[in-house]
Amino acid sequence: MPKKPKKTGKEETTDIYRLLFEASEKKRKKKRIELLQSVGVEDIFEKGNITIDMKTCKGVECKFCIDVCPTSALYWKTGEVYITKELCIYCTSCVLNCMVDNCIEVTRKRPNGETETFCKPQDVFLLLDKLNTRNRIKTLKKLLPDDETYLKRYGKHFSKFKKEK
Repeated sequence: MPKKPKKTGKEETTDIYRLLFEASEKKRKKKRIELLQSVGVEDIFEKGNITIDMKTCKGVECKFCIDVCPTSALYWKTGEVYITKELCIYCTSCVLNCMVDNCIEVTRKRPNGETETFCKPQDVFLLLDKLNTRNRIKTLKKLLPDDETYLKRYGKHFSKFKKEK
C-alpha cells in the first residue's frame, strides 16, 4: 500500500476557475484595445457597462444613439438596437441623445476608482458641469497667485488700512 504524503499545514492549492477568469479577462482587454485602436479611439475608463431596456426603447422612431456613437458600438439589427460591448467606450453620448429617460444605462469606473451611472441626459449634463467646474478651478489656481505671493505683492496696501484705523 502506497504511503500518503504528510500534510505540512501549508499546502498550495490552485484555483483553476480564477486562473481561467484572469486569462479570459486578459484576452478580452487585448481584443478591446485592438478594436479601439483600429477605430482611433482612446479608452479612458477602467471598467464599464452599457445596457438598453428594449421595453422602453423607441427604436425605429429614434435611432439617435446609433447616429452619435463615436465607435459604432450601437447598431440596428432586426428591429432592435444592439451593442458591441468591446467597442463601447462609455462616453455617454448615447444617453445624452436618447429621447427616452432610463432607456440606456451606462455605468463606468474612472481610473481614480469613482463609479458613475447615467440613464438620463440630465445626469450627463450634471457630470459635465461638475467636470467643467473642476477644470475652471484648476485653471484659476494656476493663474492666481498663492497667499504668500499675494501678500508680498499687495501687502503694502493692507498696511495703509491698518494705520488709518
